[in-house]
Amino acid sequence: MKSTNLYILLIAFITLSCSKTDNSSEFIEQTTGRYLYNSDEVIEVYFKDHNLFMKWRGANSIKPLKLKENTFFVKEMNEKVQFLTNPANNILYLSLIPKGENKTITYNFKKLNPDEKIPSDYLKNNQFDKALAGYLNIQKIDSLDGSINESNFNSLGYNKLRKKDFKTAIQIFKINAALYPKSSNVYDSLADAYKKSGDTILALSNYKKSLVLDSGNKRAKRNIDRLENKN
Repeated sequence: MKSTNLYILLIAFITLSCSKTDNSSEFIEQTTGRYLYNSDEVIEVYFKDHNLFMKWRGANSIKPLKLKENTFFVKEMNEKVQFLTNPANNILYLSLIPKGENKTITYNFKKLNPDEKIPSDYLKNNQFDKALAGYLNIQKIDSLDGSINESNFNSLGYNKLRKKDFKTAIQIFKINAALYPKSSNVYDSLADAYKKSGDTILALSNYKKSLVLDSGNKRAKRNIDRLENKN
């Protein structure tokens, strides 16, 4: 009798546990996808064995804790989240649960359409014109948006340059120059990429642009003297 009762309790426990952690096929189909975290960054939601996982900021296997149906705790964000459809536009959002009582629900991270891209997607796929158009649009909306930080583009370009990926480095520096045409530094960096690639004419042209914008740029002046004397 005791063993029978123990067995019943065990089955009940397993059933209860599964009901808390398992996600329905309908829920999986509805929520799988990418959510716009900011103007050029996404949270990707996917499932393994009906368990929800996320990819976010370089972490590829974040496993949120399921609290109840449609509600999860994401330790890496220190946030509780829900998947909610905004009745105003009928779009699914990954929403942060407000902290505190009587707080209004906000629809934070919109689910993207399967074919919807962000500028960095185009950049990774070497679709530089589309990447530039996306970044220019971000700048138009908010010139202080962190995703178009001049220094970050500069660092990314030099990273490609160190790997001898001259074509990509040049394109990244050209995007930076289009975003910040009044910056001496962007032309100095673009000139470095052209020089490394062997194009001394365009290197010289961009060092001169840099010097026009900043007459105190001694580095640009030195490179101009070297290239002109070489030619």
